[in-house]
Amino acid sequence: KMATAYEKFNLHTTPEKFYIEACDDGSNDVLSIDRVSTEMILTVRKDIPPHAVTRPICGIMGTIRLVAGTYLIVVTKKKKVGDLLGHAVWKAMDFDVISYKKTVLHLTDNQMQDNKAFLSMINSVLLTDGFYFATDYDLTHTLQRLANTSPEFQEMSLLERADQRFVWNGHLLREFMPQPELHRFAFPVVHGFIIMKSCCINGKIFDWNIISRRSCFRAGVRYYVRGIDSEGHAANFVETEQIVQYSGGKASFVQTRGSIPFYWSQRPNLKYKPKPQISKTIDHLDGFQRHFDSQIIIYGKQVILNLIDQKGSEKQLEQAFDKMVSSLGNGMVKYIAFDFHKECSRMRWHRLQILVDMVTEMQDEYGYFLVDVDGNVLVQQEGMFRSNCMDCLDRTNVIQSLLARRSLQSQLERLGVLHMGQRIEDQSDFEKIYKNAWADNANACAKQYAGTGALKTDFTRTGKRTQWGLVMDGWNSMIRYYKNNFSDGFRQDSIDLFLGNYSIDEADMTTPLHETKDWKFLTLPIIMVVAFSMCIICLLMAGDTWTETLAYVLFWGTASFVTAGVILFNGREFVDSPKLVQKEKMD
Repeated sequence: KMATAYEKFNLHTTPEKFYIEACDDGSNDVLSIDRVSTEMILTVRKDIPPHAVTRPICGIMGTIRLVAGTYLIVVTKKKKVGDLLGHAVWKAMDFDVISYKKTVLHLTDNQMQDNKAFLSMINSVLLTDGFYFATDYDLTHTLQRLANTSPEFQEMSLLERADQRFVWNGHLLREFMPQPELHRFAFPVVHGFIIMKSCCINGKIFDWNIISRRSCFRAGVRYYVRGIDSEGHAANFVETEQIVQYSGGKASFVQTRGSIPFYWSQRPNLKYKPKPQISKTIDHLDGFQRHFDSQIIIYGKQVILNLIDQKGSEKQLEQAFDKMVSSLGNGMVKYIAFDFHKECSRMRWHRLQILVDMVTEMQDEYGYFLVDVDGNVLVQQEGMFRSNCMDCLDRTNVIQSLLARRSLQSQLERLGVLHMGQRIEDQSDFEKIYKNAWADNANACAKQYAGTGALKTDFTRTGKRTQWGLVMDGWNSMIRYYKNNFSDGFRQDSIDLFLGNYSIDEADMTTPLHETKDWKFLTLPIIMVVAFSMCIICLLMAGDTWTETLAYVLFWGTASFVTAGVILFNGREFVDSPKLVQKEKMD
């Protein structure tokens, strides 16, 4: 029997302590946290003082140190997503960040400002949709990884046995880890997307799920986090598992996505699409090799599906990727480039079948994970499709949904849901559920990385590209542009703080939040707006002669044009950049 965490809690607060009482049947355990010394110990119910203020909570995310001292982060609201193999899976809906210290009077004004800024960072991460947990099931591992474990593994607590790549509250739980007696009070929280549907084909009811797990290594936002780090962790790495259960049998198919795994950057500079830059100073092959070595250990053979453009600014990345796979010379890694935009231009979406046909043989060879009613493993998945585009969002998700459908077709035949010769595409009710779920998956991953919903989801939802879809894509692209340039530095800092890439030392009097902007930052936009307004005014209120009007319009027009040019030229200084962690400077 696997170790479980407690599921129901009461939080009792006194001026000196927090008491977190486990309310599961038969439990008498209480976690007591000293608000002054921050010490955590296990105690019992009778130790809770009667005057404590009591409220129910759904769980503990962990603790974090900010300028004003330590804070306790708790889950205050949860929603059931569904059952996975008989275990409840929850989505955390609301959180509370509670200060150990009772006042902030010990802080200077600057420290108070900083503390407020850090608190809003923590809250902004918590408000990002997509935190999930289970108290009696290990959500961080695929079915296949769970089937290949040792008896010792089965006895570990959820915290100890979790796949660290996908534990988003790992840093927040660092105080819990060295105290095994406290492990039942916490659970690993995954970030990403989970959908669980009960479906029916041929009158047979089966459960169908997608679980996307976002890696917390090299996590961050689009444009600030690209490529890999020196450990070989890729940006925006997501493992997506599709699971089917039918009358005791179960099957799973896993795919991954992740940024192009060498050193490149694409920092925002006010341009609509900043030009990607490949680092010229670092040895790419070392990190590249680490990335694929770890992928092979975890997943087996790798097929890279590189969906970026083979022209324009993306071309150099495609060529470099191709060259690196060749110099890696590893038979376990295959490379396929498919220029998604070119092949599918002018709404020719049927051409995606070309890629699906290209990989058919490999997909059949790699298979999927399948277990029969008696728990015997019939087949294992022996290879992995690793898809990427630039962001690993829109194009990638479209391809993943097509490969997952091919796998599902075969699984449903073997599990006895589909009859011979029946195709999933023709089951209109299921097909609708399927397409919408994959579009929701795209949206969740895109919100977490790019700050807005995905593009091209009209195709994923309906199988067709629509005019309305193009309008929505335009709107989302506009919001992405604004966020990438003017609010993503803050989002990147928030993630770095939350995951412990930046930690606050109370002894530090200053934090990196106070960066003074130079004069350009304030004056140029004002000059531009004034000049542009004057240009319009001169046009509307014509002078005595048309030559006079023209002279004015030309003067103010040129002035606004020149300042706009200067601003664009210095684009980097005008965008909202991260302040906390110096990411590898990639110039």
